[in-house]
Amino acid sequence: MITIAVANQKGGVGKTTSAINVSTALAATGWRTLLIDLDPQGNASTGLGVPLGERERSSYNVLTGNATIADSARPTNIPNLEVVPATVDLSGAEVEMVELEDRTERLKNAIAEASRGKGYDVCLIDCPPSLGLLTLNALVAANSLLVPLQCEFFALEGLSQLLQTVERVQQVFNPDLAILGVVLTMHDRRNRLTDHVSEDVRECLGDLVFETVIPRNVRLSEAPSHGMPALIYDHRCAGSAAYIDLAKELIARLPERKVAA
Repeated sequence: MITIAVANQKGGVGKTTSAINVSTALAATGWRTLLIDLDPQGNASTGLGVPLGERERSSYNVLTGNATIADSARPTNIPNLEVVPATVDLSGAEVEMVELEDRTERLKNAIAEASRGKGYDVCLIDCPPSLGLLTLNALVAANSLLVPLQCEFFALEGLSQLLQTVERVQQVFNPDLAILGVVLTMHDRRNRLTDHVSEDVRECLGDLVFETVIPRNVRLSEAPSHGMPALIYDHRCAGSAAYIDLAKELIARLPERKVAA
């Protein structure tokens, strides 16, 4: 199973929106997809239509060892897509895990067990906007890292910090972790600053940056309030079209699946 962490310690960069819509696009193309919501805010769970009252087992239970991913994953309205939801209890998981010897590998071990069971092709992990123990668990568990980056100046500073963290994780915990790519989000062609930021990022990171750029789009913002990905809410909008293109690029960078269901 391919495991992709969707991470950026800066909030409001389109991380969860990217996780939801990329997962949906992968599932729509036949990939058996699992999305793990690792953010205590639980926005990815809400965006996939999982009400708070129906999150009896969550990623918190997985990390604390009280449930497996198989126990916690639940189907969504999108064929081939399941989600392990998050609850606010997850905010206390870092404190509870801090004294455990395997505190950085809890999620990795759970995903390894799940990959031997249901036979998912790909797992995406929606990380919280921080570089704490939850995100570290995701980076240790992942093969690849997808970085959504908002087209604004301060986002560049956060990117350098994230890349330093990735380098440390590679050296100490997970030498197989690779950066799948950086996706530029919230791009506004009317604002010259966004073009400058885009140019700077491409100059620094080259081919790591996806060609597809996610625009600012009101339909992307509206979709979560209806409990569905933008690709389902309005598949013709500019945001959905961009995520479909991004998914095509992303698939081209992934290893080929062994067997499709």
